This record gives sequence, structure tokens and C-alpha cells, in this order.
Amino acid sequence: MRKGWRQAAPFDLIRLANLCGKQTVSAYLIRRLLGAIGVIFGVATITFLMVFLMPGDAARMYAGPRAPEETVQRIRVLWGLDQPLPVQYFRYLGRALQGDLGNSTRDQRPVIQAVVERLPATIQLALAGLFVELLIGVPLGILAALRPGSWIDQVATVLALIGISLPQFALGLVALYLFGFVIPIFPLGGYGTPLHLVLPAIVLGIGGTAFYSRVLRNSILEVANEDYVRTARAKGLSPRVVLFRHILRNALMPVVTLAGLDLALLLGGVVVIEAVFGWPGVGLQAWTAIRNQDTPMIMGTVLFASIAVVFINLLVDFLYIALDPRIRLTKS
Repeated sequence: MRKGWRQAAPFDLIRLANLCGKQTVSAYLIRRLLGAIGVIFGVATITFLMVFLMPGDAARMYAGPRAPEETVQRIRVLWGLDQPLPVQYFRYLGRALQGDLGNSTRDQRPVIQAVVERLPATIQLALAGLFVELLIGVPLGILAALRPGSWIDQVATVLALIGISLPQFALGLVALYLFGFVIPIFPLGGYGTPLHLVLPAIVLGIGGTAFYSRVLRNSILEVANEDYVRTARAKGLSPRVVLFRHILRNALMPVVTLAGLDLALLLGGVVVIEAVFGWPGVGLQAWTAIRNQDTPMIMGTVLFASIAVVFINLLVDFLYIALDPRIRLTKS
């Protein structure tokens, strides 16, 4: 007997598979995991080649401009930089598969340890920024969709254009000057307390707020013209019930996708925000590694960002199934 999908646990994938697809969950998971491994492998390869082609000499930068050539050469041999490119590449892959991403050429710390130390700050900023985006963007999009063409819709459109157009670094500097110096409500950058988090989260969420509001507005207007929505209205259901039970549920699908991708990208580090506010996250660490030509650290942070994107994409796929059982597991 087939039961309604609402009675299934949100992430009970076996029952969801029976409800909405022909393919078994195990086969679906294997296919998605193989695709994820391929993506990570591709990112690692491209990043390695780009780092190898970067101008400059990491060994010389580590030794210093006045170090003798013999010292620089010994460093190259120690780090394996004297080997051909294919040898360096396969050595890196072999170590990475064992969980060893090497040591930073700047301070000789293990790359994994350095990334893990910065991860809590990055997660905190990413979740706070996404919360600001959704907290403002979703209600604004709903209000604009309920009154299309009204002054509310026009104001939301103008705010969206302003939010998307403002450069984050300029907005961050203005916010620091106004609320950290002129009106000293928040600290002038740094990390450690909830007050340190407020300004970076707001600045990070401004652009996303505008984008989410427009996407949700257009999605609601599109879903509102579907046949099942007109049928619900013809049954005499109240506008509130039609909106929350029939329209929003399907209109939120694009928002779920964007939120998942947004969170994945934010977990990879937000270089501009972290640099402006002195936030000790993965993005700032990656930027510092690029300036110092710290090859293992660059590779490690990029690889972490790619893993975060792939993992969040998998979670979004499962959440899609929970929200709409019509989505077939046979589709990627």
C-alpha cells in the first residue's frame, strides 16, 4: 500500500525511494558519490596546474631574497619542487588520498590542522550570513509577490538592485566607519564575541538578501498560476492556506537550491569580508597563502572548498526529495 509522502520521515530515503522513484537508494547514492569524487578530483587537478604555473618561486620566498642559491636549492629538494610536474602531481594525490595535504611552506604547520583551526570561524560567519539573507530576503520576496506592481514591489526591486550593486568591500568599510568609529556600537573587526559577528554577517547578507527576494517573488508568481493553485482557490480555501500550503511549498524549491549552494560557497571562505573585518576564517587564510605562494595551503583550502560544495549539493538533493516526492531519484 502506498501512503502519502507526508507520513514519511523527512530523510527516510528508503521509503521516499518507494514513493517517488524506480531506482534504489543504494544505486542513486553510488552514482552521486562517484560524480562527487570526479568533481573533487577535477578541482584538485586544475588547482594543482594553476598553482604550478604561478609566477615566482615558493622556495625563494621562504628562504628570503638574500638567501644564497644553495640554500634555496636545498629547500626545493626538500619540498620536492625539483621533480618533474607529473611526479609532483602523483605524489600530491597519493598523500591527499591518505589524508596528508602537506605542510605550509610559510610556518611548516600541517595544512589540515591549519584549515581545521580556521573552520569554526568560517562556519559561524557562513551560517550568520545565510541567516541574514533568508531572514530579510524571504519575507521581502513574499510581500513583493503578494502585491505585484505595488509600491512594496517597487521598493523591493530598488533595494534588490542596490544590494546587488554595492561592492562588499566598500559596504564593509562604510559599516566599520559608521558603527565602529563614528557610533562605536560594534568592534572594529576581530573575532570572539557575538558583537564581532554582527557587522560581517549583515554586510555578507545584503547582496544575498536582494537576490533571494527577487528569486522568491518570481517563483511565487509562477507557481500561483498553476492549475492546482486555482483548484485550491475554487474549493474556497482561505488565501493564507493557499499561500502557505500550496504556493510557498513549491515556490521555495529554487530558494532551497540557492541556499545550499550559497552555504557551500560561504564555507569555502569569504575573502573580501574576512579581510575587511579581520575575520580569521578559511578565506583569509587562502588569501594569505596566495600572497606568500604557499602552495600546499592553497591546494588544501581549495580542496576543502570543493568538498564543501559537493557535500552540500548532496544534502540539497535529499532535501529536494523530502520537499517534493515527484522528483525522481533517477535524475541527478
